[in-house]
Amino acid sequence: MEVVNIITKEKLEKYFRITEEALKKLEIVVDERSHLYVVAKDFLTMARSYFQDAKYYYEKGDYVTAFAALNYAHGFIDAGVRLGVFKGDDNRLFAFG
Repeated sequence: MEVVNIITKEKLEKYFRITEEALKKLEIVVDERSHLYVVAKDFLTMARSYFQDAKYYYEKGDYVTAFAALNYAHGFIDAGVRLGVFKGDDNRLFAFG
């Protein structure tokens, strides 16, 4: 029996909403003089860039690449939360613990 996995428009839109909300709530919590501040800024830049890439591919109809880019975006967000450079206290949006 062949299992077919499909990235639907609805699924993508759900993850766009989650990632966009996470980006809006993100807060850098390390001191600007800390090396970790540079890390936080870099993670935030990468998350935003991958989010924009996801939009680009979504609009082109390339749902697989859009989904991959969204996962990279959220990966940078979650990594920053777990590292402690971002505040993220909503387990619906952020992986922490």
